[in-house]
Amino acid sequence: MRRKSDLPQKICVTCGRPFAWRRKWAKVWDEVRHCSDRCRRAARRH
Repeated sequence: MRRKSDLPQKICVTCGRPFAWRRKWAKVWDEVRHCSDRCRRAARRH
């Protein structure tokens, strides 16, 4: 098993916090810009 510190990370464009790679994002990692659905929805409102 890999440690979270070994996984690639990005910075959320909405909240500015770092978030780590998740298995469900494996195929679309290059397109992921937000750390959560909440941030994605908040970005749509602005």
